[in-house]
Amino acid sequence: MSVISVGQAAVLGVVEGVTEFLPVSSTGHLKIVEGLMNIPVDDDSVVGFSAVIQVGAIAAVLLYFFKDIVRIVTAWGRGLFNKEERYHHDYKFAWWVIYSTIPIVIVGLAAKPLIDGPLGSLWVVAASLIVGSGVMWAADQMGRHKRGEDDTTFKDAMLVGSSQILALLFPGFSRSGATMSTGLILDLDRLAATRLSFFLGIPALTGAGIYELKDALGSGVGAAPLAVGTIVSFVVAYASIAWLLKFVAKHSFNAFVIYRIIIGVLLFGLLGAGVLNS
Repeated sequence: MSVISVGQAAVLGVVEGVTEFLPVSSTGHLKIVEGLMNIPVDDDSVVGFSAVIQVGAIAAVLLYFFKDIVRIVTAWGRGLFNKEERYHHDYKFAWWVIYSTIPIVIVGLAAKPLIDGPLGSLWVVAASLIVGSGVMWAADQMGRHKRGEDDTTFKDAMLVGSSQILALLFPGFSRSGATMSTGLILDLDRLAATRLSFFLGIPALTGAGIYELKDALGSGVGAAPLAVGTIVSFVVAYASIAWLLKFVAKHSFNAFVIYRIIIGVLLFGLLGAGVLNS
């Protein structure tokens, strides 16, 4: 019998779709909801399920930014065979995405036992939600928001891409929160920091989903829950991306900061009261 039912998979797909690209930690929210539904959060198949349904969210990014991605990949392809094309920003940006993914891949493989073990505790999630809120608030206050997407550099891509490691090691910190905060500290405006976070997340999240697929299919989660969770994640994530880009163009990240603190405190309370197991 599958450790996750089709109905539970649909709920988790909604959670993943809503939270993957918002700076509120999709991993943290998934662990909380899994715990409330009495799903074993430390089971290899559940960890694999969570990673696989992220692919639905990534597919939403690929579709939403399809024209941008085609433009960047085309420029990269032309640059491989034409020296003059290598001065184009899109060609360089494609390489930056590749290079900036390397640190998180190395750390992810090296630290996997810790990530799947003690660092996956809900106590860590709760603490990371609150600490990450402080980082996000400080970054929003420090940043001068004066640089747009066309002003990004190799240094920006490497620092923003490497910041994904924080969310990898401390679920609850939020990959989006870490990357957007880093972008703001580097003086990118909120929209540029958000779009850069999307593009740099594509390889890492897709790779994680493919890597975990064997655990999800090979043990306690069936094909039906995986399919439902992934499809629901895709639909909801697409709407979430559209909303987020409109929101950050006109608002600060304060709403997310407050929300994260509330969820973190609530999670500490549920753990302390024994409603959830860490």
